[in-house]
Amino acid sequence: MRPRNLSILALLLAALAIAGCGGGSSDSTTTPTTTEATTTLTKEELIARGDSICAEVNAAVGTVGENTEEGASQVGQVADLYIGMVESLKGIGTPDDTAGYSEFISTGEELAQAESDAKLADERADSEALSEAETRSTTALASFQSAAVSYGFKECGQEAIAPTPAESSESSESEGSEVEEAVEPEAEAAPEEVEEAAPETGGGAGTEAPPAGESSGGSSSGGVGPG
Repeated sequence: MRPRNLSILALLLAALAIAGCGGGSSDSTTTPTTTEATTTLTKEELIARGDSICAEVNAAVGTVGENTEEGASQVGQVADLYIGMVESLKGIGTPDDTAGYSEFISTGEELAQAESDAKLADERADSEALSEAETRSTTALASFQSAAVSYGFKECGQEAIAPTPAESSESSESEGSEVEEAVEPEAEAAPEEVEEAAPETGGGAGTEAPPAGESSGGSSSGGVGPG
């Protein structure tokens, strides 16, 4: 009985050894892990890229009411724009100056979450949930804009306003730069020729002046007294 038990024990040990070798080989095989490379930017570079994104989104949000197709939800369109904006801002990179940047991203995430909740409530036609989500979204947007300005952004701290049409801006610029329309000068009236009046004579026309020594009366009394 003992030799048999020993043989069985030997077989078990051999099996465990084989299993251990196999397990060791499988453990030695590691799956390569990939980590996303984060781009480090200067604060100025990050602000420039971020403001470019925010400017486009603000302009798009400002025109949602004008460009909304029939049957489309304005709530959903605005939510998609803000959610996409936050994701784009997070994907720019990491600034070398992180003071205040985490607050900016945090408020952006709160805005995206509130907009997502508003979109879902709108799709479910849940007016109460939609009103609550829109209130949170308004507060989150104000916090986001405040954090953006504190960090140094400009466009990210602005309200969503529809852009001015290019035609009107061009016309206003041209009107501002135009010089007063040239008015053709009126031709100056030629000075009227003043006819010189002929000097009038005392005797009238055809009367000649009396010769010297004669009176103008036409006869001379002679000055010789009687006798």
